[in-house]
Amino acid sequence: MWQEVTAALASEFSDLPDADQVTRVLTRLLLAALLGGVLGYERERQGKAAGLRTHMLVAMGAAMFVLVPQQGGMAPADMSRVIQGVITGIGFLGAGAIIKATSEGEVQGLTTAAGIWMTAAIGVACGMGRESTALLGTLLTAVILGLLPRLVSSEPDRSQGPS
Repeated sequence: MWQEVTAALASEFSDLPDADQVTRVLTRLLLAALLGGVLGYERERQGKAAGLRTHMLVAMGAAMFVLVPQQGGMAPADMSRVIQGVITGIGFLGAGAIIKATSEGEVQGLTTAAGIWMTAAIGVACGMGRESTALLGTLLTAVILGLLPRLVSSEPDRSQGPS
């Protein structure tokens, strides 16, 4: 009986059969967490609700959603359905971050929602083994989130007319 239990357990954990596969999965998941963390750290510094942990989990979750079907042998052409599902699911998560203040009619949270969406895209890139693309996307997103607000706020206010 113990031999059957041991064999069943070994079979259940056979999705990573060798060091090559373990290294590949670990690299993709850790990179997704790291890159999501870079974006989440910036958002947390800005006092936004979706911060470090949220972005790390979104990136790793998106990576897992494409990594597991790849391991199962899903054809690359069929991965589009998986990616569509990730995009739709993240859209709902991002929608929860958007708040419309009724008295002023001001909408808040659009940048947070877009950041979560981009973090998921970076996670998908990591999960599919497109590490360089994920890194480049993270760098560009970090510039957009971190640098552009400073540039915009340093420009003179032109709504007052010429001085």
